[in-house]
Amino acid sequence: MNHIRMSITDVADRIGVTTKTITRWEKAGKVERAKRDWLGWRIYDKEDLRRLKEFKETIISFEEEKLNENSN
Repeated sequence: MNHIRMSITDVADRIGVTTKTITRWEKAGKVERAKRDWLGWRIYDKEDLRRLKEFKETIISFEEEKLNENSN
């Protein structure tokens, strides 16, 4: 089984945001809350990484569209 577990720091580094950003997204309900291990630490898998990366790309696209609208 190819089930990779990553910490919030691993995921943040891979998608180019801070750990604080991910926790804010979770608290605001913008992304699904992370699973937790037996110590209560957030754990992520490849699917979680994909979803977070996709969400970040959606935000960037939205911001670019807003900038383009404001420049016209």
